[in-house]
Amino acid sequence: MKKIVLIFLFTIIVNSGFAQKGWINLFNGKDLKDWKVKINGHPLNDNYANTFRVENGVMKVSYDGYSEWKDRYGHIFYKNPYSAYVLVVEYRFTGNQIPGGPGWAIRNSGAMLHGQSPESMGLNQDFPISLETQFLGGDGKNARTTLNLCTPGTNVFLNGKLFTPHCVNSTSKTYHGDQWVRAEIVVLGDSLIQHRLEGKTVFEYTKPQIGGGNVANFDPTVKIDGKALKEGYISLQSESHPVEFRNVKLFNLAKYMNNPAKLDAKLKGILQ
Repeated sequence: MKKIVLIFLFTIIVNSGFAQKGWINLFNGKDLKDWKVKINGHPLNDNYANTFRVENGVMKVSYDGYSEWKDRYGHIFYKNPYSAYVLVVEYRFTGNQIPGGPGWAIRNSGAMLHGQSPESMGLNQDFPISLETQFLGGDGKNARTTLNLCTPGTNVFLNGKLFTPHCVNSTSKTYHGDQWVRAEIVVLGDSLIQHRLEGKTVFEYTKPQIGGGNVANFDPTVKIDGKALKEGYISLQSESHPVEFRNVKLFNLAKYMNNPAKLDAKLKGILQ
């Protein structure tokens, strides 16, 4: 009987997630500790109109303090850079876009990967030089994929060839309404990046590097075209439509990168 009870308790622990050692909670569910805000047109850590806030255990992007949009694209950066990891972000879109926001930004946000530091961004820089895992919500009727790729100030390789257009769609289904969507992103330095939904890879690319356009008012000493992107900062976006984030966590894979067998085994354990 004692053995059966122990097995039962172990099963509860495993299923509840307590056995998954190694995860780092980037967002603590209480406040914005360990995060830095950069909003276009405002100095670092000027969280204009309380754009980024925490309510009811979620990180919210809100515009109730705005009188106009005025291209105030914003990003909230986690304090540490990373090179190889699995990132999990749950997101959902709520309410209506602020008037004056661009049409393409309706139900639009994202997670920026391998980004420049917030300190290195220009006062009027709209987006960090980075790789965007784009989050999109459906309009209730039309197909609209999510976990697409956009490339502000960067380029990547797709199917072995250099890809220079700004955005490309994933193979995901459409997520309508205000449902929570769980995104999983596998980042392996400058070798491979995968976007995953519901246990399946919906997009992947290789050899990310600085290059191209689609970013304004940057410091030219930071944008070194052709430089491989092996690491950088993670940030979440404010693009004019209210959005919420929760369960933002990361598993650091850096120590496994020199051992392919251990890396493969660890990834299988994390992503199963």
